[in-house]
Amino acid sequence: MWIVDFDSRAAPDAALFERPWQHVEQFVKPSRVGNRESKSGEAWWLLQRARPEMKAALASLHRSVATARVAKHRVFVYVSASVLADSQVVVFARADDTTLGLLHSRFHELWSLRMCTWMGKGNDPRYTPTTCFETFPFPAGLTPADTAHQRTEPVTGGPLIPADLPPAVRPHAEAIARAAQRLVDLRDAWLNPPEWTERVPEVVPLGMTASPYPDRIVARPGFEKELAKRTLTNLYNQRPAWLAQAHEALDAAVAAAYGWADYTPGMADDEILRRLLALNLERAAGQGVR
Repeated sequence: MWIVDFDSRAAPDAALFERPWQHVEQFVKPSRVGNRESKSGEAWWLLQRARPEMKAALASLHRSVATARVAKHRVFVYVSASVLADSQVVVFARADDTTLGLLHSRFHELWSLRMCTWMGKGNDPRYTPTTCFETFPFPAGLTPADTAHQRTEPVTGGPLIPADLPPAVRPHAEAIARAAQRLVDLRDAWLNPPEWTERVPEVVPLGMTASPYPDRIVARPGFEKELAKRTLTNLYNQRPAWLAQAHEALDAAVAAAYGWADYTPGMADDEILRRLLALNLERAAGQGVR
């Protein structure tokens, strides 16, 4: 789905994009003019909530990490930084594989399920950043504050880790990044089998020589129905052995970053939450938070 976003352009500049302007004038203007929200009516061609803070946070990145706000499974994926997500998607302004691995670990999932809200007919978990993300105790040296600079560096094999990590933290970041990259690669291969799909270059905006948008992945003739079934929800409903094993490898790398030498996949959820809460409270006490 495409959304017309003129950024903050005044009407004369926005109208230079003729077909988008015509579309917005025909379909958006009638519902905006006379609207009680004065900005929406006076500048009817602009997005009502253009998310300038998000755009600024993504400006230096080629991709970000995202998760659906409400979902049966807490799954994290990469999204091109050229994509401005809507309100039903939570975006993390990081491009490194280590951060995706930390967020996609069993530890963060358990924490988010305990701290989230619930909604919908299926009573699905709703990821609330203030309670699920801001309170989560990341491993030392890999907290959002430690990676706020957003700089990354590649390691052997291609995964990205946060740049300039302390020597004691770097091996853990590399292990997490490699496990996360393998999980993503395996998952992407299942979602879009190369023998079923082909990549189509996206539209090239006026004045550019190449598209800033990711290629579209479309089904080859005859594979439309099969490809339509390859969704993340269906994958995690099935949870095949290779997916479970990839997640276990990622969890082991994250557990090592916490220093939990006794961790096994059989460790009880309550024990994991007890340890995370203890770390949360320890850090809060160190910051003078009650």
